[in-house]
Amino acid sequence: MKKPYIISGLVSLIMSLSVLGIYHFSKEDKVEIKHVNNATGQKVLYAANADGEITPLDFTKTTDKVLDAVVHVTSKRKGDVYEYRQLPDPFKDFFQDSPFGNFFERRYYQSPNSEKDTEKREKEPMPIVGSGSGVIINENGYIITNNHVIDNADEVEITLHNNSTYKANVVGTDPSTDLALLQIKAKDLTAISLVNSDDVNIGEWVLAIGNPFSLNSTVTAGIVSAKARNINVNQNKFAVESFIQTDAAINPGNSGGALVNLNGDLIGINTAIASRTGTYNGYGFAVPSNIVSKVVEDLLKYGTVQRGMLGINIITLDGNLAKENDINLTQGVFVAGVNEDSGADEAGIKEGDVITKINNKTVNTSPELQEIIARKRPGDKVDVTLTRNGKEKQFTVTLKGKNGSTKVKKLEHKEVLNILGAEFETLDKDTAKTLGIDGGVKLTELYAGKLRKNTQIKEDFIITHVDGKKVTNLKELMSILENKKGGVMLEGIYEDIPGNHYYAFGMSN
Repeated sequence: MKKPYIISGLVSLIMSLSVLGIYHFSKEDKVEIKHVNNATGQKVLYAANADGEITPLDFTKTTDKVLDAVVHVTSKRKGDVYEYRQLPDPFKDFFQDSPFGNFFERRYYQSPNSEKDTEKREKEPMPIVGSGSGVIINENGYIITNNHVIDNADEVEITLHNNSTYKANVVGTDPSTDLALLQIKAKDLTAISLVNSDDVNIGEWVLAIGNPFSLNSTVTAGIVSAKARNINVNQNKFAVESFIQTDAAINPGNSGGALVNLNGDLIGINTAIASRTGTYNGYGFAVPSNIVSKVVEDLLKYGTVQRGMLGINIITLDGNLAKENDINLTQGVFVAGVNEDSGADEAGIKEGDVITKINNKTVNTSPELQEIIARKRPGDKVDVTLTRNGKEKQFTVTLKGKNGSTKVKKLEHKEVLNILGAEFETLDKDTAKTLGIDGGVKLTELYAGKLRKNTQIKEDFIITHVDGKKVTNLKELMSILENKKGGVMLEGIYEDIPGNHYYAFGMSN
């Protein structure tokens, strides 16, 4: 009788030990989070400073210096009104049971408060909002950005690093370099200084600051990968591309942001990316600060960019092109054509010449030549060194503007033009005669301002009357608009659209 008791006791002992073991091995360890005060990051990279001394590479001081000077740019414009017309009944019946049936039932986008009768619904444009970045270059509110960031905008709004917002005025634009100058009513702002981008070296550390994907104040680091790059991203007829290439990450929204050196000085305006997907894919491109400086100076001084031109078509020389044209060179800029009566034509430059220097500075590629000439104005003289039939020759070329003149074109009445968001010129006599009018004022460029915001006016509109009063030149137009208050009615014509057209807007803010 004792044996069952012994077995039962052993079983109980084993079960007790098992329970204790399971508890011991299954109980959770206590989780402790330790905090360390004043942790210091270790600087593992080093770089040589201007004096050649090796110092720890530190991006924090640069970031602190420039962050407040980079802004968020929001552009707003009216969208198109989309209208879907009903198909005739036989076709509607055919599509009724198909996946496209509902599509053909729609008329257009509408306000939810519009009338029920679809024929009387009020069509409303859908607003389109874009965004990018900008750089404060003057403490009194001048901001540089990309033209494509604010192009076609009705309104432009600036958000500072401290989240303050301002309405921006477009001082001027330059589509050929994809730059635009804005101004906000603010003072004592943090601004970035521009430096000589010629002094930027390949391999130099740089920071890109902007607002990719609308994420405020994003900083990325990299190096200058190359200079004088042309990627054919600008489709303007007179496009100038001589980008600084960097591997600092640049994404959509970075456009118009700052590319700075480790001293926090502006060396370029981030403009484009090389991508197959629309997002960062390894390289970004920035307009050099020397071009930025020239564009800003012209917009402030003349109201429009003064671009001097050689008047030639150029191609970067390579081995194949040299072989085809029997040229004993592999570097330089090949002259593929010379425009009649251009500065180059008058100086004696010919098709087939190979330009090797401009003002004694070596040029090996077309973008390098473009960048040098883009800093010049009509009337400026440049010394061109070239090779022709194996012999070196020198020519002095007087640059001309797009209209063939050697004189700079100064826009008067800049304040009223900025309010309107437009540029005008007096219609030439031959065009006026062809159109059968005494004269007029042609709208040559349109950007954010009252005209775009409040009317459907288009570029190339020819103003013939203002408030019923005839105008035949720019001076007459400006004299009417300069001190105008209240409503304005513009009357005029288009060269390629029949009939008279009328646009009304208010000059008051």
